[in-house]
Amino acid sequence: MIDRLPFGSTGHQSSRIIFGAAAFFSTTPERSQRVLDTLLEHGINHIDTAAGYGDSELHLAPWMKKHRGDFFLATKTGDRTYDGAKKSIERSLERLEVEQVDLVQLHNLVDQAEWSTALGPRGALQAAIEARDQGLVRFIGVTGHGWDVARRHRESLERHPFDSVLLPYNFPMMSHAEYARDFESLLDLCGERGVAVQTIKSVARRRWQAQPERRFSWYEPLRDESSVRAAVHYVLQRPGVFLNTSSDTTLLPVVLDAAGDSVTPRSDADMMAITRTWEMESLFAPGQNAI
Repeated sequence: MIDRLPFGSTGHQSSRIIFGAAAFFSTTPERSQRVLDTLLEHGINHIDTAAGYGDSELHLAPWMKKHRGDFFLATKTGDRTYDGAKKSIERSLERLEVEQVDLVQLHNLVDQAEWSTALGPRGALQAAIEARDQGLVRFIGVTGHGWDVARRHRESLERHPFDSVLLPYNFPMMSHAEYARDFESLLDLCGERGVAVQTIKSVARRRWQAQPERRFSWYEPLRDESSVRAAVHYVLQRPGVFLNTSSDTTLLPVVLDAAGDSVTPRSDADMMAITRTWEMESLFAPGQNAI
């Protein structure tokens, strides 16, 4: 079974592996059902979806009718204004067919102008707070991609006591001194304030070099099982952080198996060898925040 840890100060003991339901963007109900059954088998009790993940919320709805009490359920709104976010949250509840979600997150909030709108007067944060006060959501988080995300999350936490953050964490990204410095600073702040830290892109290899015949994520993932295992352990050896799974569910069995084993510490030298073998690259260059 997958280890569980306190999800920040929420009082919930979440599995260290959080299922990234972007995997249900455009799949079949039958395939979704098989994946969700696998989650139960491995003790996963935390699902992360979003309003912008295609049919994901719709595929989760039938499952939630039977298993709502078994999962910490998180979704996201990509809207920046109060009116937009309010409608987005209400629509997510309707699509998920639930009366309440555990966590609503402001999705990919990195751009300065969007950040100012979302956290300003009549912004998305106001709608999220209102939804929390009405009992429609329990907690509020913020997520992001890109080079500046850790710094931006710190600014977000200075503006509002968010319950969770989400951002990239893998060896190629952490090999950049500036990104690593910002990440460590954010991690320290989250530790001080009891904020949950979710990580993404653990098994990312690089951006696609050529358009494949079929792809399940916007980046090219690692495929070699031993390397995927090493990448998962690289994240999980970091105390207190959570690993959100890739939208490519073909990798899910390997990730879950790796997480169910005792973590083998991975040194920088170990990860550098894998990086060179598979020509891994950071998904974002300095100053780059767009997917």
